[in-house]
Parts: sequence; structure tokens; C-alpha cells
Amino acid sequence: MTDWFLNNIEQWGYGAIFVWMALENIIPPIPSEVIMGFAGIAVAHGKLDFTGVMIAGTLGSTLGNYFWYWIGRNIPLARLRPFVERNGRWLTVTWSDVERIDDFFFRHGQWLVFVLRFMPFGRSMVSLPAGISTMKRWKFIVWTLAGTTIWNLFLTGAGWYLGANFREAEAWTGPAAVAICVAIAVWYLYRVATWKPRG
Repeated sequence: MTDWFLNNIEQWGYGAIFVWMALENIIPPIPSEVIMGFAGIAVAHGKLDFTGVMIAGTLGSTLGNYFWYWIGRNIPLARLRPFVERNGRWLTVTWSDVERIDDFFFRHGQWLVFVLRFMPFGRSMVSLPAGISTMKRWKFIVWTLAGTTIWNLFLTGAGWYLGANFREAEAWTGPAAVAICVAIAVWYLYRVATWKPRG
């Protein structure tokens, strides 16, 4: 998997990073930790430029997050209630949770958008309630860009450091990437299996 990822990134370059990071925030196929980590290794190999990787990854991630913000902004909150009530178990939320989140966003939305960029879970879906609460578009984009830039800087830097200093580390980055994906899937299934609606 390591060779495939590196070859793909090195062949398609910044376009692949942009598309993967956008998709990672729309329908998460591959975590950003994996994408930007391997992009950092490609930088260490001299195949890509650090600044180009940061721009592609950050813009892609912001676009993916804006997709959910746009959905939330254009669907009235009340219209979501039947969907949430039908799919509450798979979403692991109740309608009262949605109302509490909406109320919280009116007061502290920008900080939540920023802070959740550093969390493995929730950083994509936080954009939906941001749109539902009609958070100002410019404010959402600014805080998303700020958090995403810091997060991508850390991930790309970590990948670059490993690629430049520990060539043997690349032998286990592939299995580590698979382990991250599996851990996320297991965590979600566990949450669905143990979730109970409030009250």
C-alpha cells in the first residue's frame, strides 16, 4: 500500500491531493492523516513541493467542508427532522441533539469549527450544523482555513520528517494507514451498536 500511495501521489501530484482531501470531507474514503502524511513523504523524496502540498490539501479540505456547509445552509432545519428521526441510530444523534448543536452554534460556532479541525472525528460533519445555524459564510471559510492549515501543516511535516530521516519507516506506513482506517470503522460501528437515544 505504501508504494501504491506514493506512486499515485507522485504521478498525479497536487491534483490528487486536492481531490482526495475534498472527498475525505464529503464521503471519508481515506483519512487526512494518511493523505497528507504520504504527501509529506513525497516532499521528502523531492517529488513535490511543501508549499504546493499545503495549498492543495488545504483548499481541497476547505472545499469538502464547504459542501456540507452549503447543504446545511440551503435546507431548513425543520426539514431535517424526519431524516434525523428515521436515521438516528446510524447518525448516532437525536433531534434534541440537533437542536442543542444549533443553539450552541449561534453562540460559539466559529470556535467549534476551528477546534474540531484537529479532531479525528467530527471535523467534517461540523460543517453541516454550521450551515444550518446560518453561520456567516466568510466566518466559516476563515475559521475552516485556519484550522485546516494548522492540521495539514502538522501532518505534512510529520510525513516529511519520517521520509527524510527514517527510510525504514516507510515499510510500516502502509500497514499504519490501513490500521487507521480500520480503527475509524471499528469506532463508528461500536458507536452505532452502543448508541441509545436520550430520554
